[in-house]
Amino acid sequence: MSVSPAPAPVKFAYWVPNVSGGLVVSTIEQRTSHDPAYNVEVARAAERAGFEYALTQVRYLASYGADAQHESTSFSLALLLATQRLKVIAAVHPYFWHPGVLAKFAATAQDLTGGRLALNVVSGWFKDEAVQLGVDWPEHDERYRQSEEFIRLLRGVWSQDGYSQQGDYFSARDITFRPQPAVQPELFQGGNSTAAQAMAGRVSDWYFMNGKSVAGAAEQVRDVRAQAALAGRSIRFGLNGFAVVRDTREEAVAVLEEIVDKADATKVEGFRAAVQEAGNATRDRKGMWADSEFRDLVQYNDGFRTGLVGTPDEVARRVLAYRLVGVDLLLLGFLHVREDVEAWGELVVPRVRELEQRLVDGEDLQLGAELDEAVRTATEPVPA
Repeated sequence: MSVSPAPAPVKFAYWVPNVSGGLVVSTIEQRTSHDPAYNVEVARAAERAGFEYALTQVRYLASYGADAQHESTSFSLALLLATQRLKVIAAVHPYFWHPGVLAKFAATAQDLTGGRLALNVVSGWFKDEAVQLGVDWPEHDERYRQSEEFIRLLRGVWSQDGYSQQGDYFSARDITFRPQPAVQPELFQGGNSTAAQAMAGRVSDWYFMNGKSVAGAAEQVRDVRAQAALAGRSIRFGLNGFAVVRDTREEAVAVLEEIVDKADATKVEGFRAAVQEAGNATRDRKGMWADSEFRDLVQYNDGFRTGLVGTPDEVARRVLAYRLVGVDLLLLGFLHVREDVEAWGELVVPRVRELEQRLVDGEDLQLGAELDEAVRTATEPVPA
């Protein structure tokens, strides 16, 4: 398998465990803590291990295994101040913020951290949380319209003097901020629906995908790139994946099966009821989690579907396959976060970089029959 030209190196991010319960809804041992001191250690270890980003989760109320939570923006700032190169993506809900207030926080954070804050604009699935905290809960497609207004206002006050915007959800009149950030925060979003993809194409820098096969990721990359092209823009792609790397494939699979066997069924079913109501609320039934099964939801964002389970060599080849179909960043969940972050840096990152260099050198790589076929099919020109 040869690909020309060789793509830029894939980037790595990890899920910050700033909520309790770890990254899987299972009673299996997870040597992971939401304690701030533990998270500072993880962030520093991730920076040393070659991770470029971390994503801080946003929860306000206890739910589905997350009985205690630290707020995402303040937690992200703490991690940024404890590191030197790591970029931290703070997840935020538009319906809990006025974008002008968040824009001011973000501009200050950029000055404090050398421009390393990013934001993940989450249009929302957790209806009960919103209702309990007293905010309106628009229907699915309207939440993406709300998010688009939110992002447009962020960008406006970051870059223009006397900025005004009149929207259905957010407005500003003749706003001039000082200082405006020298480096605007990168803006991420997730979603699976037509509304999410169209919004991403118009306004976002990055599009996050739930866990998917190589073919599934390639299809979504094509669809969202087409939406961005309609707006005269380009966009980058992140993919969620839960990684289990062991000396043998059998060991890795055994760990995954133990996670699923020990799933907390009550909590998983509660999560499934909440997210599939959101996922199926779209007109075309293409929302996130719309087709997720119980097993998939033991890891919140379908991370098992990405298939990063096996030996370091097997996982590195699969990472490269995703890169070749357009995934720019892998957002990784782990069982024992600090230990597994360090192991990923030691065992997987060097193998991925070696494969990438071999592509640059023009070598005809063979990733394995299944992966080679998936990449070949995904990168074939689409008939006009």
